[in-house]
Amino acid sequence: MSRLRPLVPPTLAILGFFVIWELACRIFRIPPFILPTPSASIASVFQFAPAVAGHAAQTLTTTLIGFALSVVLGVALGALVGLNRTAYQALYPLLIGFNAVPKAALVPVLVIWFGVGPVPAVLTAFLISFFPVVVNVATGLATVEPEPRELLRALGATPWEVFSKVSLPRALPYFFASLKVAVTLAFVGSIISELAASNKGIGVMMNQAASSFQVPLVFGGVLLVSAMGVVLYAIFALIESRLTGWAYRGQG
Repeated sequence: MSRLRPLVPPTLAILGFFVIWELACRIFRIPPFILPTPSASIASVFQFAPAVAGHAAQTLTTTLIGFALSVVLGVALGALVGLNRTAYQALYPLLIGFNAVPKAALVPVLVIWFGVGPVPAVLTAFLISFFPVVVNVATGLATVEPEPRELLRALGATPWEVFSKVSLPRALPYFFASLKVAVTLAFVGSIISELAASNKGIGVMMNQAASSFQVPLVFGGVLLVSAMGVVLYAIFALIESRLTGWAYRGQG
């Protein structure tokens, strides 16, 4: 029961949100083509389950690939920026400028380069989730206190031992924080690309449903993407609690 206790507040909050949504639609008699009830939205997902499953699998695949690319390249660049002051001063302005570019504006360019399909969705997911990983990893490595590192060097530790025993553990909480943010942003990138130009995915399904005025299915797609994002967020939060629980021991 003690392990399940942390799940009670978010579960009650989610249920309360859906109850308020359902009651508001029914009490105020909001037309379904404006705002469908959550029960109707979920029912529409089950009604078209075979088609929805194919679109959901496509979105999840492109999102995870783009997210994986952002983690690999983001950690590499973040480590370079965080451990090297010259690299930090040279590359950080470029990263800020890159992050300021609206990623939706890049989707037409990606479609011109790679055509309609999953590749623009993967790249958009990568581009929109790349910056948080770089910044958090760089911050975690750059803010390590010098005293532990100097102590290990004085005791004859190698550079790798200093990094693995001091810098890496210090950066882990920042890294997992970036993962939880980046994985949700990756879904945003995939959906943006699918809404603009794709032949399969939740974004495509939502476009098709909207064009035929199947608004409950549109909201069903939104809820499905939200559910996938919450699940992946929870997975990384669980891994974080196992590996970096020491960083939050002061929170009771």
